[in-house]
Amino acid sequence: MAAVAPALGSERLLAAPLPPRRYVNVAPRAGIHFIHNNGAFGAMYLPETMGSGCAFLDYDNDGRPDILLINSTDFPGHVRRQTTMKLYHNNGNGTFTDVTARARLNVPMYGMGVTVGDYDNDGWDDIYVTALHEAHLYHNEHNGTFRDVTQEAGVNNTGFGTSAAWFDYDRDGKLDLFVCNYVQWTEKTDIYCSLDGIHKSYCTPQDYKGESNRLFHNLGNGRFQDVTKQAGIYDANGKNLGVAIIDYNMDGWPDIAVSDDTEPNKLYRNNHNGTFTQISVQAGIAYDENGVARGAMGIDAADFDGEGYPSLAIGNFSNEMLGLYQNQKHGFFIDIAPESAIGQDSRLALTFGLFFFDYDLDGLLDLFAANGHIEPDISRIQPQVTYAELPLLFRNLGQNRFQPVGRAVGFTQPLVGRGAAYADFNNDGYLDVLVTTNNGPAYLYQNMGPNVANAIRIHTVGTQSNRDGIGAVVRVRASNGEHWQTVHSGSSYCSQSELTLTFGLAQAPQADQVDIEWPSGHHDTLHSLKANATYTIQEGGKILQAVPFRRA
Repeated sequence: MAAVAPALGSERLLAAPLPPRRYVNVAPRAGIHFIHNNGAFGAMYLPETMGSGCAFLDYDNDGRPDILLINSTDFPGHVRRQTTMKLYHNNGNGTFTDVTARARLNVPMYGMGVTVGDYDNDGWDDIYVTALHEAHLYHNEHNGTFRDVTQEAGVNNTGFGTSAAWFDYDRDGKLDLFVCNYVQWTEKTDIYCSLDGIHKSYCTPQDYKGESNRLFHNLGNGRFQDVTKQAGIYDANGKNLGVAIIDYNMDGWPDIAVSDDTEPNKLYRNNHNGTFTQISVQAGIAYDENGVARGAMGIDAADFDGEGYPSLAIGNFSNEMLGLYQNQKHGFFIDIAPESAIGQDSRLALTFGLFFFDYDLDGLLDLFAANGHIEPDISRIQPQVTYAELPLLFRNLGQNRFQPVGRAVGFTQPLVGRGAAYADFNNDGYLDVLVTTNNGPAYLYQNMGPNVANAIRIHTVGTQSNRDGIGAVVRVRASNGEHWQTVHSGSSYCSQSELTLTFGLAQAPQADQVDIEWPSGHHDTLHSLKANATYTIQEGGKILQAVPFRRA
């Protein structure tokens, strides 16, 4: 009789003890006093359930990640207060200052998502915000303020906008824009639904018609062209919540993965000629293992197993578990979550924001998930499911094994989690986590503990490629192995993590070699970069700046 292989995640590697790290919410003492407003007034409108996202960005080019928190507002006829997004400037001492009004971002809207990128290659990152029936492109004016250029740029989105991402799909050196749309909803077309047959509850997206994503091509003169249909992206049945830019076949051209709520997930293969082909069924990411479309929310892509090809993580509805689609290298993915600790521990969770990152700097990419249900009274109908849910953190042990460590490292407070992003906001080399909640506060979790591991951080500056280097593949070789990541915007749910890449080196004192494959096709190689610093590298191989970490 053949031996039975152990289930993924059923073993714990004794050689990998839990590092002495702990996440602590420092938002109040850091000056982050944000409260999300979903506008709920008793009508149980669908948008109230969705929450909104967040972003880390360096809007003033001082080298420190600032924080942008997207907000919604009250519905017409039920206005009680005026709420807007909030921009918090990083003071460099562990605190932030609210500069929203000064930055001219105090604009009321029913905000949903955000993506950050330098679309005009002027060296300053711009902001695109999605919202219910509107969108806004804010151009960075280089003086701490932003200007709304939505109409002149031609990127207004009148659907139910959610996640978005900047990427250069045709590799012409200019960032293009992909925007997700959810469902066709207005106050007049709101549908009555009930969980118990007596009281109105929130409807599922299955009750509404879908909306197509949109693709805007950057023309290079401050304007964009809507190429959704001619590029092969148009799909009126989509109920799209998350987008990850992924070169799934490693041909050097960015493809697009979209998480769809109750509809099949999408994978758009880049045809290298300005068009895409939708291949999610053939690729194996459209459905779960039973051939059923799940309630997919957030999404991220990374090479978590070190096999050289990016895989996908997708957050799903409660009782559906996370999807962990491992790239099999031949254009096909297999969901290994059901056999792993990730599937077992996320079964009851409703996951919105999620991302891969190396929280303990051991060189292996871990997985974080922000969770929270959409129905406040769900426990009356399903006692095992709660409205507020614990964030989940899965430590990557290698060999497709993951260890649930969320509680152990400090994620002990249930949240109605929605957006999630990461950055090293205090320049110690360890990645911190930002989480938004629906109709509640934002949480800034600082990664704390003794500095027991080394890291190197790479910030890319394109010349022939787009200025942010979005799409660049960075490979780091050190004594703890070879690891790679792609500079990317979007991913998670309605959110944006910092563009700087962090590579855990464990105990390695340096990166022996760093290779950068730029979207333009240019290749740079650098040698012997000392650990524990952030290197700003310009296309062509020039190190513009090397900033040591601040470690006690």
